[in-house]
Amino acid sequence: MPRWILRASLGLSVLAVGLTTYLTVTHYTDPTALACPDSGVINCTLVTTSSWSVLFGVPVAVWGLAWALGMTVLTLPWAWRTRAVWVDRVRLAGAAAGGGMVLYLVYIELFRVDAICIWCTGVHLTALALLGVVSAARAARVTRRETVP
Repeated sequence: MPRWILRASLGLSVLAVGLTTYLTVTHYTDPTALACPDSGVINCTLVTTSSWSVLFGVPVAVWGLAWALGMTVLTLPWAWRTRAVWVDRVRLAGAAAGGGMVLYLVYIELFRVDAICIWCTGVHLTALALLGVVSAARAARVTRRETVP
């Protein structure tokens, strides 16, 4: 596996942990304390306190943190080195789930809440980049398996 994939995937996962931790902490302490404008189209407080910010009784930030922690475990060096096929499949499924959730949340921000959260956008971009890196790794593994006799 190319080193850039190992470094990029772990770096993106750790970045996602940091961003989602910040969103989770502010959710439970003071959502108005987010370092983000709170008026106009960019309004983190409106997004993070809307009725859409909770899914199945759990804050979306907590779901994001759980996802980011899981992806961090799946992008650790041991997880990339293992030959267990299930790890590769779970990593790809996790990255795809993150990408799918991004599409849902961006829709909610744009068409239901009518506001965008900069911090959430950071998580969204990180999740999409991680999906790209994990997909590239998967493609590299499939290509390598097909060419090795």
